[in-house]
Amino acid sequence: MAVELREITPANFDECIRLSVSETQSGYVATNLMSIAQSKVYPTLNVRAVYDGEEMVGFVMYGFDPDENKYSLIRLMVDVSKQGKGYGRQATMRVIEDLRNNEACEAVYLSYVPGNTEAEKLYESIGFERTGETDDASGEIVMRYSIR
Repeated sequence: MAVELREITPANFDECIRLSVSETQSGYVATNLMSIAQSKVYPTLNVRAVYDGEEMVGFVMYGFDPDENKYSLIRLMVDVSKQGKGYGRQATMRVIEDLRNNEACEAVYLSYVPGNTEAEKLYESIGFERTGETDDASGEIVMRYSIR
């Protein structure tokens, strides 16, 4: 598996917005279309398609979150047909590698919906730790990965 993060372009836009999660996961993550739109309003956020070779398997949104004043992995999704194959883990590691190259980034934050045990297990296995905080607006559980 050679997972890469690639820019969203006119050539891959339609494919990216057609990716989806299972019905049971749909309440846990915004659509890729919504994320791409948000990245235009918040230009410090990066949106990338997750590829395995030449096949698009998922999507991420990450970068400096001006509302929170920290670097965050804001969205991660793997298409329903590709789940359970390690793509989420590899995509998260690529995001961490990219943010590690930014000297201003000392940690990567994320949050997940309570009850999303798959996300919780994935992030804990990578090294994210609960901060003890919850997002005031959404009630999501906040986690942190130390880079420096």
